[in-house]
Amino acid sequence: MPLEPKNLPVHEVRGALIEAVRMHGRVLVQAPTGSGKSTQIPQIALDEGLAADGEIVVLQPRRLAARMLARRVASERGVPLGGEVGYQVRLESRVSAETRIRFVTEGILLRRMVSDPSLRGVGMVIFDEFHERHLHGDITLGRALQLQRASRPDLRIVVMSATLQVSGLSGYLAPCAQVVSQGRTFPVRVRYVEKPLDFEKSPVWDVAAEAAAALAAEIPDGDVLVFMPGAYEIARTCEALRHRLGARDFDVLPLHGELTTAEQDRAVDESGRRKVIVATNVAETSLTIPGVRAVVDSGLARMARFDPNRGIDTLLIEKISQASAEQRAGRAGRTAPGVCVRLWTEREHGNRASAETPEVKRMDLAEVVLTLKAAGVVDVAGFPWLDAPDPKALLRAETLLADLGALDGRSLEITSAGRRMLRFPLHPRYARMLVEAGERGCVAEAAAIAAITQGRPLLVRNVDRRIEEARERTFGEERVSDLFLALDGWRYAERTGFSVEECRRVGVHVQAARQVRSLAEQFVRIAREGGIDAAPLGEQRGEREALVRCVLAGFADHVAKRLDRGTLRCELVHGRRGMLARDSVVQDAALFVAGEVSEIGGRSGEVTTLLGLCTRVDAALLEEVFPGSVREEHTAELDPVAKRVSARRRVVFRDLVLEDREAGEATSDAAVRILLREVKEGRLAIERWDETVELWMARVNLLARLFPEFEIAPISEDDRWVILEQVVHGARTLREVRERDPWPTLRGWLSPEQLAALDRLLPERMEMANGRKARVTYAKDGTATLSARIQELYGVDRNVVIAQGRLPVRIEVLAPNQRPIQVTDDLSRFWKETYPEIKHALSRRYPRHEWR
Repeated sequence: MPLEPKNLPVHEVRGALIEAVRMHGRVLVQAPTGSGKSTQIPQIALDEGLAADGEIVVLQPRRLAARMLARRVASERGVPLGGEVGYQVRLESRVSAETRIRFVTEGILLRRMVSDPSLRGVGMVIFDEFHERHLHGDITLGRALQLQRASRPDLRIVVMSATLQVSGLSGYLAPCAQVVSQGRTFPVRVRYVEKPLDFEKSPVWDVAAEAAAALAAEIPDGDVLVFMPGAYEIARTCEALRHRLGARDFDVLPLHGELTTAEQDRAVDESGRRKVIVATNVAETSLTIPGVRAVVDSGLARMARFDPNRGIDTLLIEKISQASAEQRAGRAGRTAPGVCVRLWTEREHGNRASAETPEVKRMDLAEVVLTLKAAGVVDVAGFPWLDAPDPKALLRAETLLADLGALDGRSLEITSAGRRMLRFPLHPRYARMLVEAGERGCVAEAAAIAAITQGRPLLVRNVDRRIEEARERTFGEERVSDLFLALDGWRYAERTGFSVEECRRVGVHVQAARQVRSLAEQFVRIAREGGIDAAPLGEQRGEREALVRCVLAGFADHVAKRLDRGTLRCELVHGRRGMLARDSVVQDAALFVAGEVSEIGGRSGEVTTLLGLCTRVDAALLEEVFPGSVREEHTAELDPVAKRVSARRRVVFRDLVLEDREAGEATSDAAVRILLREVKEGRLAIERWDETVELWMARVNLLARLFPEFEIAPISEDDRWVILEQVVHGARTLREVRERDPWPTLRGWLSPEQLAALDRLLPERMEMANGRKARVTYAKDGTATLSARIQELYGVDRNVVIAQGRLPVRIEVLAPNQRPIQVTDDLSRFWKETYPEIKHALSRRYPRHEWR
C-alpha cells in the first residue's frame, strides 16, 4: 500500500527545511524519487507561511507531471483543482484568483518574468527535478537568482533534485543551505542480460514484452513498469504484451505525453487489477506510480538535440545514462522489495555516460534567446549560465531570430516584431508566422495551422491508396501544402462532430483534431490582445496564397530545392541536404519550404534528414516576401566533360542555387582565372613550360642582380603567375593551355638589348680556353655551374669566370660516361692533386678516350 502523505520520508526533514528557508531564503534539497518532495514540500511551504502571502510556483520539466502533481496535491488537501491548487502548462491552465500552489512548466514562469520582471504576487519558486537539467529550468533559475539579489530579497528559492550529482550547483546557488532527505526505499535486485542484445534482429518491444511477462508471473502481486523510448515502441510493446499475457488478470496501459488526460490518469491511478504500464521516461522521475514492484528497462530514450552547424532538430534513440538507469530501477522499490531487469549487460552498463547531457548543450536556443533579449539581457553569452552553451548554438539562435525580424540584424536587440512574437507561447518560427498573418488578414487560418503542428500529427502518415483516394474525394486534390491538407482534415473532423468512423476513413487522428480548436482560439485571442485584427476561428477571410507567405516568413531558412525528379533528395539553404517525406503532397514541386527539418534515427541505426510539412513556393514569391534576397549571378565554370570553360547564369536565394544553366561563352578574363587555377593546383600543365624555362628565369634574375645598370625587373613568384596568365590568355579549353608556347611571353619580359646582354654575359654554353664549348646551368640561388668531360677540360688550368668577371663558375668534372667525378672551383688544384689519383683507373675503364 502507498504511504500516507504525512508518512512520506520528506517529512523527516520538515523542521530542517522550514528553518533553512526562513534563515537563508535559498535552499538546495536533495531527496530521492518517491520521497514525496514534489507533493509535500509545496504544501509544507504553504502551511508554514514560507511564501508569506505570495503564491508558490512549482516548476516541472514536463506537462504531464505538472498536471498530475497538481491533481494529487489538490486531492490530498481536499480542494478542487484550479482553486487553492492549480496548474499552468503551455496552452492549458487550471488556475484562479484563489490559487496559492501553482504547478507550471518551466517556460511559463520564464515568460512571466518578461511581462512582470519583479514577479509580483510570487513568494516562492520551487525548481523540481532539477537534476534533469532542462533548458528553461536553467534559464529561469538564473533569472530568479538575479531577481532575488537585485530587488526581491524576500523571494524564496528552493531547488530540488533526486541527486546532488549536478556539477557546480551548490556553488552556483551560494550562499545557500542544503537539506538532504535519505528517503525510504526497499532493496531492488538489478538483473542484466548475459550477452549484448541486437535489437535489429530481435525488436526491443518483443524482448521487453517477454521479460515483463516473465516478471509478472514471477512476482505474485504488484505492477510492472516497462520503459520504452517513444510512443511507437510503447504501442508495439503493449501489443506484444497483450499477446503474451493472454487472459491473465492484467491491464496493459501506455503512458506518454501524446495520450489524452483520461488515458494518462488510467495508467497512474490505482485500480483493482494488476497493471503492466509501458512508459517513456516521463515515469522516471516526478511521478510516483503506486504499486510498481518490477521494472523492465530497455535502456533507451528518444533524445531531442539541435545541430547548430546544420540548423536542424534531431530526435534520435540513444542509450540512457547510468544515473537515469538508477532512477528507473528505483521505481520498483517504493512500497516493497522489487526487481529491475536491464536489457543490456553489466559490462555495457559500465561504459555508459554517468549522467545525461544538459539540454542547454543540445537544444535549440532560439526561443530562450528571444525571451532573454525581451527581459533586457543584451549580452546573452554573458548571462550567468550554470553551464554555458556552445557559442555556435547561440550564434545560430541569434542569426535565426535576426532572419525572422525578431532581432535587429546589427545590434541584435529585440525589435517590436520580436516583442509581438513573444506574446505567442510558440517557437519563434510559428510566432513569426502569426505576426505575418496579422499583416495579411489570415490570423484565424494561421492560428489553426500553428495549433495543428503543436501536438501529435493530425493526419495518419504513409496511408494506403484507399485512404489517399478518400482524402482526394473529401478535401480535393491538394497539391500546395501539407499544412493546408492538415487544415482541411481538421475542418472535416469538426464538421463530422469528430466521428471516429468518418475520421478513420480519411486518416485523421480524432484526438489530435479535438485539441486544435482550443489552442487555435488561444492564439487568436493573444493576437487580438496584441492589437492584431483577427477574425473568429472558422470564418475564413484570407486567401491561401496569403497563408503561403506566412509560412514562408517563419521558415525562410527551410527553403528546399529538389535535386532531381527521380528521387526525393533535396538541397536546403545553408548547404544542407535532406529527403522530402514520401507522403508529402508537394511531390512534383521543384521548390518548397519545409515546416519540419528533422534528423530521425531508425530502429536499425540509420539516420535520415526528413523534410515534412512542406509548402510549394517559387522564386517570385521568395523575392516578394524577402525583397533583395533573390539575386542573379553570372559566373564561369570548367565543364569537366567538355573540358572547356563556359559561362553560367545562376539564380540564388541566400546561398541556395535555384537555377543554374549554361549561358554561352565565358569572358576571356573569367576563362583565364579558372584555367590558371587548374595550373596552380597541379591539375593542368603547359607542356613546353619545362626545365629550360626555369633555367632561363634563373639567368634573368641573376643578370638583374649582377648588372643593376640594365634595369631588369627580376621575376618573382608573383611575376611567374603574371607570365602564366599572359600565356593562358585567350584560351578556353584545357587542350589549348597544354599546347601554348610560353617563349614569346617570356622573351617579351626583356627588351632586345637586355636579351642580347643575357646571352652575352650569362651564356647557356661557353667557350673555354681550349676552344671547346660546355653547358652552363644557373641555379635559383645565383650560382653557375659548368659541366664538361675531363677531355674537354684539357688545357684549362685556370678558374672560370663569366659576366665580365663578376661571377665565378664552378666546374662539374664528368667522366666519359657523363657521370660527375668532382665539383670544384679550383681547377689548378684538381689537376695537381685529384687527377693523378683517378687517371689510372679511368684510363683502364675507358681506354679509347684520350688521357694526358
